[in-house]
Amino acid sequence: MTLHFQNQFGNEILVPEQSYLLNGDTLTIHRFKYYISHIQLIDEQGKKVKLPVQYYLIDAADSNSSMIQFNIPVGKYQSIQFLLGVDSTRNLSGVQSGELDPLHGMFWTWNSGYIMAKLEGSATSSQIAGKQFTYHIGGFRGNNNTTRVITLPFYVIDKCITIVADAKKWFDGPNELSISKEPICHSPGALAVRIANNYAYMFSILSK
Repeated sequence: MTLHFQNQFGNEILVPEQSYLLNGDTLTIHRFKYYISHIQLIDEQGKKVKLPVQYYLIDAADSNSSMIQFNIPVGKYQSIQFLLGVDSTRNLSGVQSGELDPLHGMFWTWNSGYIMAKLEGSATSSQIAGKQFTYHIGGFRGNNNTTRVITLPFYVIDKCITIVADAKKWFDGPNELSISKEPICHSPGALAVRIANNYAYMFSILSK
């Protein structure tokens, strides 16, 4: 099976350095990255079939990163489940290699933890220098946990499943996020959790 992550902003394909409209505001997205791990399939009886644990960094600037391929047991499956982010064990394991290498810019050396998802850009409403906004969402302990378990039902079982990741949901999910009021989040805490509760809703399976 191949998972294809299609990054969007609303109904538009997300392309770094292109501009998008958000409630009258003009945004230019510079970076959009997030970790996917702990992929499982759920069969028609509700049994979870765990796949070997791997960590994938989806980067809107790297089209090769958007394709994940793996072998699955023969069966009838009704949904797919995965973790958005990096689990606590890996967060406590220090500097690592591969997709978890700090060189990818998704690790806080000062805080010894991974950034689960990152969204950076500029917006006309931003009140900081360069009209920037930067959201580096991390935290894995207790109430500050920003990993999210995502479960998506299959409409049609296919060898290639396209999963839409809509960055606009960071702003118009259950919690309002105003760039003019909150243009920066670089540490675990209440704001990071609010944003995580928004991006938990950014995924959907593209129906054919």
